[in-house]
Amino acid sequence: MQRIGVFVCWCGSNIAATVDVAKVVEEIKKEPGVVYAQDYQYMCSEAGQLLVKNAITEHKLTGVVICSCSPRMHEATFRKAASSVGLNPYMVEVANIREQCSWIHKDRVEATEKAIILARAAVAKVSLNAPLQPGESAVTKRALIIGGGIAGIQSALDIADAGYKVDIVEREPTIGGKMAQLDKTFPTLDCAACILTPKMVEAAQHENITLYTYSEVEEVKGFVGNFDVKIRKKARYVDETKCTGCAVCTNKCPSRKAGNEFNCSLDKRGAIYIPFAQAVPNVAVIDTEHCIHFKTGKCGLCEKNCSAKAINFDQKDEIIEEKYGAIVVATGYQISDVTKYDEFQYTEHPDVVTSLELERLMNAAGPTKGTLLRPSNLEHPKDIVFIQCVGSRDITSRGKCYCSKICCMYTAKHAMLIREKYPDVNVHVFYIDVRTPGKNFDEFYRRAVEQYNVDYIKGMVGKVYENDKGGLTVRAVNLITNERVMIDTDMVVLAAAIEPSKGVKKVASMLTASIDTNNFLTEAHPKLKPVESPTAGVFLSGVCQGPKDIPETVSQAGAAAVKVVGLLAKDKLVTNPCTATPNELMCNGCSSCEKVCPYGAITYVEKLVNDHGIKETRRIASVNSAVCQGCGACTVACPSGAMDLKGFSNKQIMAEVDAICR
Repeated sequence: MQRIGVFVCWCGSNIAATVDVAKVVEEIKKEPGVVYAQDYQYMCSEAGQLLVKNAITEHKLTGVVICSCSPRMHEATFRKAASSVGLNPYMVEVANIREQCSWIHKDRVEATEKAIILARAAVAKVSLNAPLQPGESAVTKRALIIGGGIAGIQSALDIADAGYKVDIVEREPTIGGKMAQLDKTFPTLDCAACILTPKMVEAAQHENITLYTYSEVEEVKGFVGNFDVKIRKKARYVDETKCTGCAVCTNKCPSRKAGNEFNCSLDKRGAIYIPFAQAVPNVAVIDTEHCIHFKTGKCGLCEKNCSAKAINFDQKDEIIEEKYGAIVVATGYQISDVTKYDEFQYTEHPDVVTSLELERLMNAAGPTKGTLLRPSNLEHPKDIVFIQCVGSRDITSRGKCYCSKICCMYTAKHAMLIREKYPDVNVHVFYIDVRTPGKNFDEFYRRAVEQYNVDYIKGMVGKVYENDKGGLTVRAVNLITNERVMIDTDMVVLAAAIEPSKGVKKVASMLTASIDTNNFLTEAHPKLKPVESPTAGVFLSGVCQGPKDIPETVSQAGAAAVKVVGLLAKDKLVTNPCTATPNELMCNGCSSCEKVCPYGAITYVEKLVNDHGIKETRRIASVNSAVCQGCGACTVACPSGAMDLKGFSNKQIMAEVDAICR
């Protein structure tokens, strides 16, 4: 029989305030196999760990149960402590009596009773535990960055500077992301292009960085240190090795019906185009949907006028297969759909624009060459109204319940830039709350109010409609004075919410990464592991994890890079010994487990099996323990109960259930 020691943590008052820890110790001593039980105020402290070590040595413990916080927090801590005195670390179990007990109960008697039950279940499981030995796997010294915005670029540069090879996969024809579309950045009002384009060029010229633009990740298999990735490099119909970026083809193209995505479709572009002047790579791409040649087989002016002979209408998509040790997700964001807010007339009137569209209207490389003009008649506006939180902090089904974090600041930026360049323009801002939590952010907002005389109105806009003068009327309520407000204006700017980029669900599915209810990727722990995903070897960078501004994005990108470098610096990784194992006598070769395995760890082999003296060749499951991550999906799917999981066997799970129901 096992000799089990149980250690109950107070966790300060987190547990002890709700759970009678002394009673838990008293009751758990009665369990079969328990030879020692003790409570302590901070079991994870050095003194608490020493208490565990001494008990293992003095009482010759063969199993340990720690009743404390979530195993996500300190399971590794206690396993390391046990291992240091010779006990196999997988003979340690953690009963979560904080998150699953003390934090969710108010009644002390009820919480204590539940804590005893959880401890009893852990004792039942550890009594059936067996020592496990982890294996080793090699690490591929190469990193993949999914997304080529400022987050992806910064992560790539930091990893590459550490001496490791990096591939950036960007679905657009150029790297740069949303930051490339911005005019100025808050709170310093630096030129966005002046900050970003040197980094874009540096990434393109870095000897350790390979750019795969106009490409998408098609498939990801494997595990931390050994990811097998397929990348689809879409056909540009332009040879990147020959194109010089002279733009002759773009000027000669007769098809001018496609909306220019880089300018938020405020103007038109050719069917063959370079996204913007500083694009990296500075290579044209053909939009087959609008290209006359692809639709009719005629035209071909771009091919005829290309002196470099770079146009290739027969180009095909290319599949690139590569191995990576780590993956950084930097898929960025997009502006949420504001067409659902009919009361603001966005789909009805051209002078109602989003903040990103205003960025392009104010940019020197934009459709109006930096001159602020009304899209409807190209006249200079005299009055502009900003409406905050369009789609953010929305409790209806139309928008997002979260704060998009950057809107208050970029609206203040827009207001200041307009008032600076056009002092004759009146600027009004309707807001719910002004949120400026960053360094020098509140001072920036105060400058807009006090120095530039921007009219901030705490109130909700009910409706925007076209008036008799051809302009717009904004109808709202001032929540300070409790009065109705009617403002005639020339333009309305909607501070739209930001949301994860389209396709993030596909990426998360391929990486077996977690996403929250808003489709942002979930970090492994919000405080202790803010840049790691729950999937080992996958790291998060930028807005894919949640709304953030540029400085915060760059900081997180650097943090993700450090984690990647720390991983790639290792020659070998310790593998998880809690892997699936099939019972050859029970396996019927149905393939159910193979179909549900997210890591591709299960295959089927023909094997000679001796079933109680009867020898026959059977089709049975075979598990690659180096690839298996111990998720347990196969054990649930197996109809014959042949598949089991080391450390979490069916017998152990049932023992826990029996202990709870006793």
